[in-house]
Amino acid sequence: MTLRFTFAPLPTRVVFGPGTLASVRAEVERAGFSRVLVLSTPGHRHLADRVAGLLGDLAAGTHPHAAMHVPAGGAERARETAARLSADGCVAIGGGSTIGLAKAIALSGGPAYVAVPTTYAGSEMTPVWGLTEHGRKRTGRDERVRPVAVVYDPDLTLTLPPETAVVSGVNALAHAVEALYAPNGSPIVDLMAAEAVRVLTANLPRLTVEPGDPGVRARTLHGAWLAGCCLGSTTMGLHHKLCHVLGGTFGLPHAQTHAVVLPYALAYNSAKAPKACAAIAQALGESDPVTALWTWTRNLGAPSSLGELGLTEDAIAPTVDLATRDAYPNPVPLDPGRLRALLEAAVHGAPPQLPSQSPLP
Repeated sequence: MTLRFTFAPLPTRVVFGPGTLASVRAEVERAGFSRVLVLSTPGHRHLADRVAGLLGDLAAGTHPHAAMHVPAGGAERARETAARLSADGCVAIGGGSTIGLAKAIALSGGPAYVAVPTTYAGSEMTPVWGLTEHGRKRTGRDERVRPVAVVYDPDLTLTLPPETAVVSGVNALAHAVEALYAPNGSPIVDLMAAEAVRVLTANLPRLTVEPGDPGVRARTLHGAWLAGCCLGSTTMGLHHKLCHVLGGTFGLPHAQTHAVVLPYALAYNSAKAPKACAAIAQALGESDPVTALWTWTRNLGAPSSLGELGLTEDAIAPTVDLATRDAYPNPVPLDPGRLRALLEAAVHGAPPQLPSQSPLP
């Protein structure tokens, strides 16, 4: 078989290592920013203030109002704040909510930004944006929303509680798993994804028992960066679509939802996802990757069901409708009956079921 693929090297500058937060002013200057708005969630206000202190006279102000799933109204207020302060750049410090807000500002023609992740979400390495309005989360891809630079400082993850770090890490793992069956993958992405699977599955269990170990945190962040590169280089399928629907429409927490859904989505796609299944099986040392992944996430202390996150059976039908309404790439055709069964099992925390032995289309 002739090898044929396309791979576009990721354009974002990356600075990785303990203590690299101190380089944020240098990265801002390198980007050419002179008035910078610092973004965070309310819970990370202290980090926004810390970054503003490091920026000194380059800081135009802080906006500690980022929210989960990037509500459209909140994004508009942040854009207005950036315009009012004549900001020509932003620094987003935090997880996916804050980086998503920076993307929303850039998407509307506002200033570009430097990302400083404090979780393992991976959004900072992608051109994928999301906005939630009227109970619907819209997503898209636009190169304008990539940060000009990412500062990965593992020290910033040391205060992330283990239970939060775990689900954030499984969220990252989902990026690598889906990249291994993406239609626009490549041998380069396959290498990054397989390594991300190996690093994350090796270090997330250690993180639960050694949460203060800087080396474990650094290796986990490295795995998350690799997974984010995969997310930014390929299109995602059923897993991410379901999580966007469950989060944007029903308000489920982002990382926790990813942690629950991942084994079920892998089960659904397993017949057409040999590379993903092989990577999980090898990393976990088990012959049944779906059951191994389901057991592994539960042993980590991640939520065991969507019901635990607040989803009821009443939400299954509208979730299936929204998940099948628009076309998107997935290795296995989307069947409403199978999706209902997937969601029913996920709501109750039942073991994921492998597809029947009948031939798939």
